[in-house]
Amino acid sequence: MTRTPDSVVRTFIDQHESAFLAELSDWLAIPSVSADPALAGEVRRSAEWLAAKLRETGFPVVEIWETDGLPAVFAEWPSGDSSAPTALVYGHHDVQPAQLSDGWATEPFTPTVVGRQLFARGAADDKGQVFFHTLGLRAHLAATGRTAPAVNLKLLIEGEEESGSPHFADLVRREAGRLAADAVFISDTGMWSEDTPTVCTGMRGLTDAQIDLFGPDADIHSGSFGGAVPNPASVAAALAAALHDEGRRVDIPGFYDGVVELTDHERELFAELPFDEEQWLRVAKSHGTQGEAGYSTLERIWARPTAEVNGIWGGYTGPGGKTIVPASAHLKLSFRLVAGQEVEKVREAVREWVAARVPEGVRYELVFPGATRPCLTPLDHPALQSTVRAMGRAFEQKILFTREGGSGPAADLQDVLGAPVLFLGISVPSDGWHSVNEKVELDLLRKGVEAAAYLWGDLAENWRPGGESE
Repeated sequence: MTRTPDSVVRTFIDQHESAFLAELSDWLAIPSVSADPALAGEVRRSAEWLAAKLRETGFPVVEIWETDGLPAVFAEWPSGDSSAPTALVYGHHDVQPAQLSDGWATEPFTPTVVGRQLFARGAADDKGQVFFHTLGLRAHLAATGRTAPAVNLKLLIEGEEESGSPHFADLVRREAGRLAADAVFISDTGMWSEDTPTVCTGMRGLTDAQIDLFGPDADIHSGSFGGAVPNPASVAAALAAALHDEGRRVDIPGFYDGVVELTDHERELFAELPFDEEQWLRVAKSHGTQGEAGYSTLERIWARPTAEVNGIWGGYTGPGGKTIVPASAHLKLSFRLVAGQEVEKVREAVREWVAARVPEGVRYELVFPGATRPCLTPLDHPALQSTVRAMGRAFEQKILFTREGGSGPAADLQDVLGAPVLFLGISVPSDGWHSVNEKVELDLLRKGVEAAAYLWGDLAENWRPGGESE
């Protein structure tokens, strides 16, 4: 396949940028806030707007998929080449709540351009990053002369991500056959900075837990009974204190089983990033770093599993004193997981750890409310290499690598579809996701368009289903 000429792609973007931004602004004006039941109709209107635009783009199959909550949009455009890889693009069309009284400088659902910045709720998270694929695809077709993409292209744009994606996993399982893909591209992510374009290679998983501890049947007098019966608040404190050893390593037997360790090369790649720890601490609103011994701050938040106490309470917390042995105490924990860890194995390790540490005379209940698996794409995967090359052509500089410390619905796609997850995003930290004055940098949005235009041809040229590189 002939390489897509960069100059042709850029000329096409030049010619269509104004219309693209006008259409994006129309979409951003729809207040598709999934968290507000009163705006459910606006979320549906957003889905319908996107479906119509994808049909205009040329997708022969566009459908609105219903869930038990709010609708998602599915689109598909076969390449016509039976050996071409199948790529699935994921994003979301719902947005966070926003109103002028929150402190916005402009109406959040009246898109406003100031210089080379577009301000609106959803500008970066995630409508802008979903929509750049439409112009990128059109530029790909125009530059190559194709009448269909070089890959079998699918889109799944959900409508409940900002509400925790409560129905997403069920939707993916229900439609697994239609969604089958060789690689999943997430365009709901960002880069290190405007000057340092990066590609994310993985996200941590998550499982959280609540431990409810019960001692006496009621609060009892600490003078009459204290020191002779177990105190559930003391047990909660002891559990929290026992989570880590002196090197801040999680001290639960079996917790690290299967962990994929960082390679020296990966650590070198992390070290290439212009990380300013003092600035990071200011963003974290913290006054010092702490974590597993032997690892840098970035390695700790991107590539190491963790255990955190999210909340601990019990007994009397009012003014003054109340000399009791409390009847109950409670502990909320969360565990961030990395590649190689299995959610159920971690949960079983926690169950055994709690059972071994709760003394006789204290009854407890342990529940795990939810879980997300980790995902990690090997650095030498052909789809990742195509992503890096496409970004490198768009930005005309070396692309560095990051990971995400948090979790998201990407893991649902990886688990159900059995496909690697890649991240193609152009947002930067200053875009203010979930905050007031959310914006997207128009020059970076254009880079996203350009990267998408290059990606599909590169992917088709360098990879075939089954993972063989050409």
